[in-house]
Amino acid sequence: MTTKSMDLGEAAGASAAAIAQVEAHAAHNYHPLPVVLARGEGAWVWDVDGRRHLDLLAGYSALNFGHLHPRLVAAAEAQLHRLTLTSRAFHNDLLGTFAEEVAALCGMDMVLPMNTGAEAVETAIKMARKWGYERKGVPEGRAKIVVMGGNFHGRTTTIVGFSDDAAARDGFGPFTPGFVRVPYGDAAALAEAIDDQTVAVLLEPIQGEGGVVIPPDGYLRAVRALCTERGVLMLADEIQSGLGRTGETFACDHEGVVPDAYILGKALGGGILPVSAVVADRDVMSVFRPGEHGSTFGGNPLACAMGIEVVRMLRTGEFQARARDLGEVLRRRLADLPASRVAGFRARGLWAGVDVVGRTGRDVCEGLLRRGVLAKDTHGSTIRLAPPLVIERADLEWALDQLAEELGS
Repeated sequence: MTTKSMDLGEAAGASAAAIAQVEAHAAHNYHPLPVVLARGEGAWVWDVDGRRHLDLLAGYSALNFGHLHPRLVAAAEAQLHRLTLTSRAFHNDLLGTFAEEVAALCGMDMVLPMNTGAEAVETAIKMARKWGYERKGVPEGRAKIVVMGGNFHGRTTTIVGFSDDAAARDGFGPFTPGFVRVPYGDAAALAEAIDDQTVAVLLEPIQGEGGVVIPPDGYLRAVRALCTERGVLMLADEIQSGLGRTGETFACDHEGVVPDAYILGKALGGGILPVSAVVADRDVMSVFRPGEHGSTFGGNPLACAMGIEVVRMLRTGEFQARARDLGEVLRRRLADLPASRVAGFRARGLWAGVDVVGRTGRDVCEGLLRRGVLAKDTHGSTIRLAPPLVIERADLEWALDQLAEELGS
């Protein structure tokens, strides 16, 4: 049985007016669910008509610490009264602390701050190419980076050029050369793809946009070994998977792997503003010299204040532990869903992709919206679940009750 698709007519009162305004004046590059959010606290949000919803998306993991976490709000408010932007034309009094503490969290030497995740990925690509020319001796203009099938690293023209998602790629060429795509999770294919002109392997330790796709056990260790053996950089895009989401600080930690560079974003800004970074050791990061890369807002004082507080919150291990413990609840409840309604699921910490049967993911998410639960579909029949790490167990259980009832309806 399927449920009726929601449309603008089902959105009531102020929601309908706000949605109509967006449809009339904002570019249609998203297809949001018909709800207009106005306030949030913890794992809950309220729409403009006063209805409460449990957020099981958490801003694609940007809201790992929930909406308006008191520590993060306090850090933002304090900095708002001091200094918000200088540009990198000058030093600011928080950049050094931000860089030192993020580097220490990663066990590395240096940090290059940016704003969005896509900017951080672009930064890592430039860094790897420059490293290949200056350190490895690859001929200028010949550097290759191996990427994975099913990848999602952002939507710049360079990044979508090595995507295999037609919706992201088609109609936006010509694209930047220098990328070789191999199947995700296939270490043998990766080994075959690496040659003397390869400078890096870029991958998500868990593919989020792909539907929370977890590679086979041992794959990340195999990637690390290949990169070390062949003299190429391992670039780990932990923008969605990092900073506590999977029950460890980084998804790479599940296999005891340390990449040559972490690419961070989303939760690094505490759900308050965009903050991203590339983190690497000095011998890699030092390929950048003044004037070769930058950002007006990258490393701004307000961003640094948020990043510093996020790192300090993660140091306690509290949020990683919550993701592990509540992740077991999530996994157990998903395993109880009937096979007639769910083809399978993948879960790591408080993060899951659920493949539904007989309905689109969009249809199920619209049904969940009617029940007061916010989730997001991807790739047709998959639902992504990524609750804030602060969610209460009772609230998580209630949301999973709603999913079970929706799938049974």
